[in-house]
Amino acid sequence: MGALLSVGYGLACYSVFLCTVLYAVGFVGAFVVPKSIDTGGGAPLGEALVVDTLLLCLFAVQHSVMARRGFKRWWARFVPPAIERSTFVLAASLTLALLFWQWRPIAAVVWQIEEPAGVLLLQAVFWLGWAVLLVSTFLLNHFELFGLHQVFARLVARQEPQPTFRTPLFYRYVRHPIYLGTLIAFWAAPTMSVGHLLFAIATTGYVFLGIWFEERDLIHQFGDRYRLYREHVGMLLPHVRKARDDKRAAQ
Repeated sequence: MGALLSVGYGLACYSVFLCTVLYAVGFVGAFVVPKSIDTGGGAPLGEALVVDTLLLCLFAVQHSVMARRGFKRWWARFVPPAIERSTFVLAASLTLALLFWQWRPIAAVVWQIEEPAGVLLLQAVFWLGWAVLLVSTFLLNHFELFGLHQVFARLVARQEPQPTFRTPLFYRYVRHPIYLGTLIAFWAAPTMSVGHLLFAIATTGYVFLGIWFEERDLIHQFGDRYRLYREHVGMLLPHVRKARDDKRAAQ
């Protein structure tokens, strides 16, 4: 019964996550959803800056703290291992949903592309970013990353294998393609408002902070193998010079 409840809980958390991510696409891209990054009730500039900054900080703190090894060891005393990842996914999704709900738009325009070809190009880049993000999750293990693998493993009484270090496809060229796709999607805007710019800058800062914490954990987990990988593969952009040197060496 506990295993079945874990599966139900995992599926519910994943459903919340899926709805939140789909809303995020519309929120950032300013289409379909009832409230986007540039629409909704207005607020005085000072209030908007304070509220939006606090919302972004709340998400960054929640996501960073709950992903750390020390926090995981602490709350493993209260949360069964099979649903630990699902609970993290649920908390992140609810925090992001709160951001969407309480976001105060700041509609003043920083830049605006009016040339149709430029608009189409940036829209294509926007979708490319989301595609890179999505594909990258499957290159690792999408369902493990978002908690479903763990609850189904408990259901069939299958022991979780030890983590292995792999570098499939995008990971051969950049160490963090998920973050790269996120940044591409958040910055590719034909019309960049002040609110959108605040969102993009804050999430970019969080990405670099998150990478620092994540790589510290990966070095702890994989040791010299990850250190060597970090030397040869760029963080968010490929090492062009290194790739040329490798090609010349191969010739």
